[in-house]
Formats: sequence, C-alpha cells, structure tokens
Amino acid sequence: MRSLISTSTLAFLGLSALTVSAASTRQPPSFPGGQVFPLPDGFPTPNDAQIKQIEQKAFGTLPNAPPPGTISADGLTNLKLIALNELFEVAFFTELISNVTNYVPGFEIASRKERNFVLATLNAVVNQEKLHALNANGALEHFGADPILPCKYSFPVKTFDEAIALAGTFTSVVLGTLQDVTQIFAQNGDAALTRGIASVIGQEGEQEGWYRLLQGKIPNELPFLTTSVRDFAFTAIQSFTVPGSCPNINTIPLKTFLPLNLLTTPKAKTQNIKFSWEKPANAAPGSKLFATYINQQNLPVTEPLQMESVNGNTVIAEALFPYDKFEMNGLTILALTNSKGPFPDADAVAAATVFGPGLIIIN
Repeated sequence: MRSLISTSTLAFLGLSALTVSAASTRQPPSFPGGQVFPLPDGFPTPNDAQIKQIEQKAFGTLPNAPPPGTISADGLTNLKLIALNELFEVAFFTELISNVTNYVPGFEIASRKERNFVLATLNAVVNQEKLHALNANGALEHFGADPILPCKYSFPVKTFDEAIALAGTFTSVVLGTLQDVTQIFAQNGDAALTRGIASVIGQEGEQEGWYRLLQGKIPNELPFLTTSVRDFAFTAIQSFTVPGSCPNINTIPLKTFLPLNLLTTPKAKTQNIKFSWEKPANAAPGSKLFATYINQQNLPVTEPLQMESVNGNTVIAEALFPYDKFEMNGLTILALTNSKGPFPDADAVAAATVFGPGLIIIN
C-alpha cells in the first residue's frame, strides 16, 4: 500500500494492540497501478451465483424488499456517494486482507489465533461492504441512474497498525456522513430509504468499536458521534484515489475542497496546532481564513489563524484547538473557512469551506 495521500491522515495513525512479527521473505501480491477490480468473485458486477457466495461470507443477504418507486435528486446524490465510498472500502479491505494473508512485511501477526480471528473478521467486513455497494448501485439502476464505477486506489499505510488506525478514521467519517444522508433523505421525501441507512449505521458502528479495540482504545468513542456532511466525505474519499482514475465520479454533484495538511498531532489538551496548504496562484496567503472545528453534535467552533510562514505557494499557520472548553474527544473535522461564522451547523461550515477536511481523533 503506497502513499498518494496528504500527511493529514498519516498524522493521526496510531498503534494497535496486536503484535506484529518480524518481516517475512514472502512477496506480496500486487495491484499494479492501484487496479483492484474486478475481484475473483466478479465484484463489482457479480452474477447471481457469485452474489450468493458473497452473502454467505457476509453472514446475511441483500435486502429483498423493492426500493420505493421514486426518489429525489438529492436522494440520488446520496446513493452515488454511498456507492463511491463502499467501492473504496472494498478496495481497502481487499488489499489489507491480501497483505495479512500473504505475510507482507509489516502486516504479519505473530499469534496464529489472533491472525485467524483478524482474517475471519476482515473477510466478513469486506463482504458486508460489497453488499452495501451492490445495494446502493442496485438502487441507482432501479431509479434509472448509472451505477458508480470503481477507481484505482492508493492507501498510505505500510503496517497492519497503520491500516487499522486509518480504517478507524474513515469509519468515523462514514458514521458522521450517514447522519447527513439520513437527514437529506427525510427532508426530500425519501423517508422510505432511511431505515436501511440506519441499519448500515449500526453495522459500521460495530466495525468501529473493533478497530478502536485493536488500537487499545475503549470501543465506545462518544455519547453523540461527530456529525459530518457529504462534501467532506466526498473530498476525503478522493484522497485515496489515483487522480483521473474514477470513470464517472463527475456524475456526483458534490464539492471537492482544496487539501489541508495537518502538521500537529493534537493531544487531549488545549493547544495550538499547525497546518499547511497550497494557496492558489495570485491568492492571498490566508488572512481571510478561519479555523473551524466540527465535533460531536455541538455548534461548530471557530478560531482565528496565526500566520507562521509563506514559502512559495506553501502556507503554514496555526490556530487554537480548544479541547478543554468543549471536551473535544473523538472525531473532530477541521476546515479552513472564509468566514468566522457563527455557524449554526455543519452544512453552514461546508458552504464556507475553502481547505479541508483535516481529521483529528482524540481518545
């Protein structure tokens, strides 16, 4: 798994509770150029017999109740984003399983019992994610829309520990984004689709608890999980795709923000944190930008930027991370906004975002 992602994700990768053994001389399987699909089971377009095998490995089936007869335009966007995310997750876990199975250096687990349990769990995860993707793309086809096609991918992890920490991070973002998806369905007359999304939120939460346990964290992150919005997830997913490799991502009408690189790993205390970005040509360094934090179900918090340096187009700045005042545990989403607010919700933050998201996880 090689890196094409910014340092913002790597800055928050932790250590798991599992012990990794010495490097093996076995050679890893390759996914040349990040091309993971199609898989041996036919995914992302398996036939009926292959779907049955996927269901058996996932310990459950695709929903067999038909989708509603109509859907809103925003509802279609929801389904497209879900499909894009699930394809990315299938690619990630397929590569992780391959690395663990083939004793790739950095992905070896010393205890055979632990290794067998990890592989059994990950195989259930990847097949459950396949069903999530098939369900979303199947719904798109039901409504007369083209299914979302997979990209080529690149993941910034070199060890099992880093892979699990990254899985925990993007699953936290998924759990926040599915809150947004559910609300948008409900607001646009697509309430019939909310029950299925709620079932997936629970399933993703089960996964997240396991990833946290592997990192030596308590499984229950927060009393009210941090919310997110679709644009932040859409931008984050593209951090893991090979540029230009997504055949029909242009059919998803969501924003892609300019990247933000976190340079500080925040601790559970109030402190200043540093970050950098590449300013567009002829743009001011950042005098009209503000650091805005989204955490739990609270109103977003905005802090002024303190400019540190400008080297060519690279700008480094810092801002207060007000941990103690707001008990900012779990996932915090950082965005550089063109307004200091006040922001009534995460949607208002996204509307004012220029650079982001930066993903911070504490506890």
